[in-house]
Amino acid sequence: METTSNYRQLLSNLEYLKLKQMVLHLDEVVDFSITHEVSFTDCLIRLTNHEIDVREKNMIQSMVKVAGFPFLKEMNSFDFKFQPGINQQQMMDFMSLRFIENQENIVFLGPSGVGKTHLATSIGIAAAKKRNSTYFIKCHQLIEDLRKARNEGRLESRLKHYTKYKLLIIDEIGYLPIDVEDAKLFFQLIDRRYEKKSTILTTNVNFKAWDEVFLDTKIANAILDRILHHATIVSIVGPSYRLKNHFPSDKE
Repeated sequence: METTSNYRQLLSNLEYLKLKQMVLHLDEVVDFSITHEVSFTDCLIRLTNHEIDVREKNMIQSMVKVAGFPFLKEMNSFDFKFQPGINQQQMMDFMSLRFIENQENIVFLGPSGVGKTHLATSIGIAAAKKRNSTYFIKCHQLIEDLRKARNEGRLESRLKHYTKYKLLIIDEIGYLPIDVEDAKLFFQLIDRRYEKKSTILTTNVNFKAWDEVFLDTKIANAILDRILHHATIVSIVGPSYRLKNHFPSDKE
């Protein structure tokens, strides 16, 4: 009777503490401990592992969700045969997240449709899965948000928000021109992250033409100086994925 009473008390305690996985697997672990004569400590480890595993999985899903990725394409779905100019080993090194540990940047440079955003997103997902705070945003959306914050007197708060992420992915720099005042906002963010946090950027504009994007040579050079100082540049020259199925090659 006492054993039954203790079991029910334990079950009640676990339910009260909202340890749902431990409740769910309690009978299984108790049966295992009896059959295999495992110690009390080993039994607890086995039971708590069920709870931790689910919480870790939920945490990873949450980290990926809040990162704001445009899609959930990972590196294993990237067609390196279609873009043979890309160094696959280099991409695997990025996936190790060594660049984040070293507070380094990555810049994907190339024309529209060659896979820049796919690669940036894949690395971002890997970072989020390792519980690195990660955020993806298109350049024009970032500028609009900073501009709005400035106009409403809360620029400092927004700059801190975007500075906090261990990995910030800024997509499509150069697709739309940025006026001088907005360029200053962008510079402030890049300057705050410089040598402290990692940033991945994608752009279709050669660096020599960035003064045409930011409409000010001095600001453009200051931005580039901080981005490129500790950065790996991946230049992609190849066909567009978006046109891949419209114009099949003779080999297909």
